[in-house]
Amino acid sequence: MGTPTSRRRRGLLLTVAAVLLLAALPAAAQGLKERMAARLPVIDDLKARGIVGENNQGYLEFVGPPERAEVVAAENADRREVYAAIARQTGASPEAVGRQRATQIAQKSMPGVRLQKPDGTWHTK
Repeated sequence: MGTPTSRRRRGLLLTVAAVLLLAALPAAAQGLKERMAARLPVIDDLKARGIVGENNQGYLEFVGPPERAEVVAAENADRREVYAAIARQTGASPEAVGRQRATQIAQKSMPGVRLQKPDGTWHTK
């Protein structure tokens, strides 16, 4: 598992790799970034209303009655693609990238957002 310092260093490496990857995406992947940005207002609304939360694997998950399931599915598919690309560049697994991203998302989330802890329990930030 590593020391807190080594985990932070690895997390920083994954973050830098993600930023570099998104900045250097070819035209086809640029559409991925645009799709994700276009969905953000809908996702933020679903989070604010307690419909979806951020799970501990870096994906959206329904915590309330399913609504706008197509948006959640599309976002998770694009996140899966991004995590896989970062994993190829860093040598980490896509699952490790997702877990690291889940930690980053939790830290940046607004109060009221539902988040899943590493042990699988849910809480409201």
